[in-house]
Formats: sequence, C-alpha cells, structure tokens
Amino acid sequence: AGVSNPYLSQIERGLRKPSAEILQQLAKALEVSAETMYVQAGILDATADGRSEDSGLEAAIRRAQDLTEEQRRALIGVYRSYVSANNADDPAPRNEQNDGAS
Repeated sequence: AGVSNPYLSQIERGLRKPSAEILQQLAKALEVSAETMYVQAGILDATADGRSEDSGLEAAIRRAQDLTEEQRRALIGVYRSYVSANNADDPAPRNEQNDGAS
C-alpha cells in the first residue's frame, strides 16, 4: 500500500488518524472500496439505506486473527461472488409455492 509498517501500527492502535489518501491506498491494497474504508474509519456514515457497504460477515472476516491477509481477501472475494451471483440471478425473491402456477 506504500504505507510504512510503523505508521500502520499507529493507525491500528488508534494513535494516528489516516488521511483520505492513505485510506485509498489501503483500500486498494486490501481490495475493498475506498467508501468501505471511510466508513470503517468513521469518516463517512453508513449508506442512505442505513447499511455500510461492508457486510457484518466481511467485517468479521477482517477481524479474524487466525487467518492470513491473503485468506481474508479470498474469503471476502468468494462471499462477494455469491452475493453478486444471487442478485444477478434473482433480483426479486419469489415464493415458489405462489408463483402463479395453479
């Protein structure tokens, strides 16, 4: 990300508040949106519908200390691909028992 380890450590410990530019660099390195980083950093509020872009599952994966960073990115990628596929295949959930076929 082009950010020194000591500076990252200070951010993690709450000793420094990263600039928007640093958050963008970190977001790119972590393969997440800059908006997600801004929400996590408290710079932006949640989206208009009351949710942040980051799901609760993604946040839990990011906090998992027993996974490597590569494993976290892979899990988040798989999760997002499933969500994306579900949204593309069936944008409006329907009730199979009540789909008009009687």
